[in-house]
Amino acid sequence: MPVIFLVGPTASGKTNLSIKLARKLNAEIVSCDSMCVYKGMNILTSKPSLCGRKKVKHHLIDIIPPTREFSVAEYRRMALEKIKDILRRRKIPLFVGGSGLYVKAVTEGLFPSAEKDLKFRKKQEAFAKKYGKAYLYKKLKKIDLERAKKIHPNDLRRVIRALEIYHTEKKKPSELKINTEPLKYDFKIFGLNIAREELYRNIDDRVEDMFKRGIVREVKKLSKKKLSLTARKALGYGEVLGYLKGRYSLEKAKELLKKNTRHFAKRQLTWFRPDQRIIWLSPGGVKILLWKKRY
Repeated sequence: MPVIFLVGPTASGKTNLSIKLARKLNAEIVSCDSMCVYKGMNILTSKPSLCGRKKVKHHLIDIIPPTREFSVAEYRRMALEKIKDILRRRKIPLFVGGSGLYVKAVTEGLFPSAEKDLKFRKKQEAFAKKYGKAYLYKKLKKIDLERAKKIHPNDLRRVIRALEIYHTEKKKPSELKINTEPLKYDFKIFGLNIAREELYRNIDDRVEDMFKRGIVREVKKLSKKKLSLTARKALGYGEVLGYLKGRYSLEKAKELLKKNTRHFAKRQLTWFRPDQRIIWLSPGGVKILLWKKRY
């Protein structure tokens, strides 16, 4: 049996389609979202509903507290264990999400794990807070331009990680040999192709729904905890926190979240588009629903 990946930008309809697909293919869903691993971040991360999770078994959702850091290496290890377990039970592992790095980690492998230096990370976070994200990105460009080109300037977590690798390994991250351990199982990657106008409407509707469901209350509760650097990057956390701190109005928080989510969706597509392995489908997913018959 194969392993299936269903990818695409946020708000493209992956969740609803994945449940229909899983029921048709006798599959279990493995979340491929870097934020859904965190407990207590239900509205922020737009997790599948409890109803949906009752219809189909889901994995790697709500597995750690938001106060803990979580790495792609940890995700890969857990994901490979889930694949083995699901296949052993004669079911299909269906990975669903928009975290391109996680898809790459599972299918291609990872860089060798460099030693972590939490003191160094906190120091870089302080620099970013004082001088801005661009300061650290320029620093990375001077150290390793090749690696910097592969990271978005606003992706503070990955910028700091690259600097940390250079700091601990004394080598440019781009010079490290890739640990190629590709996925040993047959797999297919499908992507949801949705018109930009429709995607943006979906994003706006989702944000409005998030506020109706209580995102402000959720962020207020989370803000009382010492969130990890990774968890603090969840879309919506910073935007709502700004409102709670009185920096701007509730309406402004909504508009910021809509704008930043659109930018995030663009970055996701920029990541996925060059991947020639992805079979792009319409939101209806007609071809993918019939795929089992053609395999």
